[in-house]
Amino acid sequence: MSPKSAAPTVQYLDSDDAVGEFLAGIRGTPLLALDTEGASFHRYIDRIYLLQLSTRDVHAIIDPLPIAPPAALGALLEDPKVEVVFHDADYDLRLLHQDYGWHVRRIFDTRIASQLLGVKAFGLAALLEQHFGVKLDKKHQRADWSMRPLTKGMLDYAAQDTLHLLQLRDVLKEQLERKERWSWAQEEFERLEGTRWAPEDAGESFLRIKGARDLTRRELAVMREVTRWRDAAALTLDRATFRVVANEVLLEISRLQPTTVDALGAIKGMPRGMMERAGHEVLQAVQRGLAVPEAQLPRFPKSTRWEKDPEFDDKVGRLKAVRDDAARRLDLDPGVLGSRERLEAVARLVPRSVEELAAIPELRRWQVAEMGEAFVKALSGFKPKAKSAPKTDSPYLES
Repeated sequence: MSPKSAAPTVQYLDSDDAVGEFLAGIRGTPLLALDTEGASFHRYIDRIYLLQLSTRDVHAIIDPLPIAPPAALGALLEDPKVEVVFHDADYDLRLLHQDYGWHVRRIFDTRIASQLLGVKAFGLAALLEQHFGVKLDKKHQRADWSMRPLTKGMLDYAAQDTLHLLQLRDVLKEQLERKERWSWAQEEFERLEGTRWAPEDAGESFLRIKGARDLTRRELAVMREVTRWRDAAALTLDRATFRVVANEVLLEISRLQPTTVDALGAIKGMPRGMMERAGHEVLQAVQRGLAVPEAQLPRFPKSTRWEKDPEFDDKVGRLKAVRDDAARRLDLDPGVLGSRERLEAVARLVPRSVEELAAIPELRRWQVAEMGEAFVKALSGFKPKAKSAPKTDSPYLES
């Protein structure tokens, strides 16, 4: 199968009237390909800067900046009779919910579909080249989509993300059905519905920075203050945080606790322009951290404490052997068939039957069907826990 030889026409829509007319024209379509462009690499708060749409017959790029929220598009995306095709839907779904409050209902994700088929190179560029001989130009992969006007090259690049997506969906669905894995994909797609960002406590963001756990509590207090300063500056400038001051620099400031502009400037990676413009603000943040009373120094919240299970690694190892054997039989990546986290969930429960196994929320029905009996057999020599422990990432986390 190959795309149509003639280059399709892609409409660029940047007015309410043009967008309304286009959406009215595709009302009733059963199938819609969608992609979004954000600018998280450049902006502090990401949002949707472009919406690319394709049906079987027409293609468009909607510029959302000069128009009102396109309610007719939201109605299409939330209509259970309309299948919406994405490649790697997760981030698109989060942005669509964040910016418009939309909950896309009937989803087909070509990345997930390809992984369930055992495809090793499942990026969109690799899939389009493999199936259609289409080579995507990656020149604008890190483009700033918030800039205006957009160049022709940027628009051409953006359009490619949906031009062939429906044809790719057709190919992958046919292969899933032939391999009797369509029900697997449907279950995965259903789990994507409702994807959104969970509310986060912005005041605790410094605790999530890689390397923060290596700091003393006093250094952590300084880290909290300089991170708050950096994030406030990034918000004011509407610039990605790492473009203001990198996390590694904040960690070094927290350790060295400079008291002069010269000492601050000597820290590797400290942007000279930012230091000259706001160096005194950084030093004030350091002093605020140093002034925190000992009893009020920040600490990491206590992790869920698990009773150490000397047999746990053995249980997980046996489950991993079952999974790896099934992965070879099904020609699937082991991580797609069952992640370490899901194996640990099974090991903690020690199910005595396939029915008990199927009750574990982390497991899919298709995974239970493919590995359930073998999982139960692999754990048959272990005693089940009297009471399930709380869910966490690892059984060995200590407070």
